[in-house]
Amino acid sequence: MADAAEGRDRIAILLSTHNGEAFLAEQLDSLLAQTHCDWVLYWRDDASTDASAAVLRRFASGPGRGRVVELQAPAGRIGPTQSFLALLRHVAADGARAVAFADQDDVWLPEKLACGLAALRTVPGSVPALYCARQVLVDERLRRIGLSEMPRREVGFLPALTQNIATGCTVLLNREAARLVAASHPPPDTLHDWWSYLLVAGAGGRLLIDGTPVVLYRQHAGNLVGATPSLPRRALRALRRGPGAYMKVLRQHVAALIEQPELIGEEAQAQLLVLAGALGGGGPGRLAALTLPGLRRQTVLETLVFRLWFLIG
Repeated sequence: MADAAEGRDRIAILLSTHNGEAFLAEQLDSLLAQTHCDWVLYWRDDASTDASAAVLRRFASGPGRGRVVELQAPAGRIGPTQSFLALLRHVAADGARAVAFADQDDVWLPEKLACGLAALRTVPGSVPALYCARQVLVDERLRRIGLSEMPRREVGFLPALTQNIATGCTVLLNREAARLVAASHPPPDTLHDWWSYLLVAGAGGRLLIDGTPVVLYRQHAGNLVGATPSLPRRALRALRRGPGAYMKVLRQHVAALIEQPELIGEEAQAQLLVLAGALGGGGPGRLAALTLPGLRRQTVLETLVFRLWFLIG
């Protein structure tokens, strides 16, 4: 892998497992079915108590022979974000054209890698770029539920602070974006896909959103996040949950990005300072911060909930 030529179209697929035995084989089969065949799977098990690691080792010695790399350090349970970051740091300098995040319980459609790579090829190599796409929502038995929603408003750095639209199982990063994220230190309560979206947007990179579904996104009781429900249900659930957890993550994102100014652009840095001042102050400052262009979520109702939480949380 380290001797790969710079111009090759190899994709490094990153998979972090934790008690994913039930659905893992179907995900691995879908990797083998990709129309883009130049890939290497890097995986790390995050202290599973089931046979997840055994499933992957059988895959590595069987149909995945020669294209599977196990990362054994750091040992123990470190959580999904740190586990994916450990994998990303391991591969960031290996010459792969792109990096793809993979979940343990989904099924990739055959054109997934090809679609992502084609989109990333439209961006100059010196510019960080993140590709993400729509998903087919399915139940545990892969029966279709519907399609995930597409963003209704602009995406970018300020919208990224309010809401993540980059579903990790669809994300591909180009080489420059992978290096950017690998060099960062995420806060404790973020997720790897949201953090990647924030960094690429804050650095002035390209955000490429594909309306074509590329993944069967399995919805089940063990989902770490899962797909968002309908708008009214989502808003009602948010109101019942209250601002605490949401505002905690917002504060962590703002603080972590301020501490790493070398990773983002000057405009993003200035916006973060405004938000930090508002979050540390009273109502007038928060009202003023809400006038920042783009500081809103994807729908009017969600934006109203966000503004309420921002003012009182």
